[in-house]
Amino acid sequence: MTRQIMVGNVPVGGGAPVSIQSMTNTKTHDVSATVEQIRRLTAAGCQIVRVAVPDMEAARAVGAIRERIDIPLVVDIHFDYKLALEAIAAGADKVRINPGNIGGEDRVKAVADACRLRNIPIRIGVNGGSLEKELLAKYGGVCPEAMVESAFGHVRLLNKFDFDDICISLKSSSVPMTMKAYQLMSMESNYPLHVGVTEAGTVRMGTLKSAVGIGGLLAMGIGDTMRVSLSADPLEEVYAARDILKAAGIRRDGPELVSCPTCGRTRIDLIGLAGEVERRLESVKKPITVAVMGCVVNGPGEASAADCGIAGGMGEGLLFKKGQIIKKVPQEQLVDELFALIDTL
Repeated sequence: MTRQIMVGNVPVGGGAPVSIQSMTNTKTHDVSATVEQIRRLTAAGCQIVRVAVPDMEAARAVGAIRERIDIPLVVDIHFDYKLALEAIAAGADKVRINPGNIGGEDRVKAVADACRLRNIPIRIGVNGGSLEKELLAKYGGVCPEAMVESAFGHVRLLNKFDFDDICISLKSSSVPMTMKAYQLMSMESNYPLHVGVTEAGTVRMGTLKSAVGIGGLLAMGIGDTMRVSLSADPLEEVYAARDILKAAGIRRDGPELVSCPTCGRTRIDLIGLAGEVERRLESVKKPITVAVMGCVVNGPGEASAADCGIAGGMGEGLLFKKGQIIKKVPQEQLVDELFALIDTL
């Protein structure tokens, strides 16, 4: 088990539930726009949010943003340690930094001292696209071993200044490389791990890559907090993260829909039916499994693990609960009857 850090009031590691993170894409100095986006992310299920701090104007906005939101705020710092110091003083709950790119050791010490004084953790963010030249030369290019060695180099630098309140990420746009790096790190240290596949892509491919990479790691018991990185509205990152947690069996905080593929036995608009059920389930908060099956021959049996469901046939279908058929229903009433049953669960 990893050690635990506190990001504001959210525990990360040490057996705590895997938390969902995202990052704003507003201009951080625009406090109103940033706060509004964070509130939307929070409503969608985001538990920790990160903002970019590219300049002093953004750093000075951190305090005003923090006062108006209800989840911990992480600041993303590159190159200028003074931005980190300003954001820390303004009330940041965590700092994401690459200790190797903010200058001399005196600057790293200044950031470590400021974080220690306020009990603020630091995430060491290793990215496959920005590894140190000496490591690239040593390993002949980007590889999981180089990423892990880079992380430990940054850890030693912070440890040198008596700082060990650390979380680590080792991200690459390559799913296999990302997974291998996290596996290596999990075997060699007990620091909490922030998992993700960086630069994953658009909603479709990015979600798929993240589901394989993040979901695969979570299924192996690796990962304490996560961000799905998408070229999309950050809300899509949160939706994808929630779905990945459900698919990996990590979290049940709402309904799960299971539906069969279409086949030659299908006599209903299964795709349309499943889509309608999925849309209506968005307003349901119960942790239940709902099945939409296209065949009355095998449907109830195949979906017997579901709490309830429907199976379509020619002109009519079956409504079932825990694999037991309740009644036959005219096809046009299937969805309404299903949700009437859900209301009773």
